[in-house]
Amino acid sequence: HVQLVESGGGLVQPGGSLKLSCVASGFSFNYDYISWVRQAPGKAQEWLAGINSEHKADYADSVNGRFTISRDNIKNMVYLQMNSLKPEDTAVYYCATGRWFGYFGYWAQGTQVTVS
Repeated sequence: HVQLVESGGGLVQPGGSLKLSCVASGFSFNYDYISWVRQAPGKAQEWLAGINSEHKADYADSVNGRFTISRDNIKNMVYLQMNSLKPEDTAVYYCATGRWFGYFGYWAQGTQVTVS
C-alpha cells in the first residue's frame, strides 16, 4: 500500500518549535522532489518548502529563515523543522511528492499545527 504518513504536529506557544516528519511506505521517494504544504482555515493551500533528491532546498518567503526542510533517503523520510512559530503558522500541514500545484503526486494525511 503506497502512502505518506506524517507525524509531529501539535500545540505550541508562539516562538516555539516543532519538527514534522513524513515517511513513505510502499515506495521509495529517494528520487522525488518532496514538498511541505499547509492549509489554514478558510485559506488556500500554501506551498512552504521543498527538497530535491540532492538535498537542495527551496523555501517560500513566509517561512524562509524559520523553517528547515531535510531528508534522509536511507530512512525514506523528510522533515520540516519549524522554529520561531507564529499564530499565523496555524494550519494543517501536508507533505507531498512534487513541487507545483496541480502536479503533486502522493499526499500525506495532514497533521494539525496550532500556535497559540
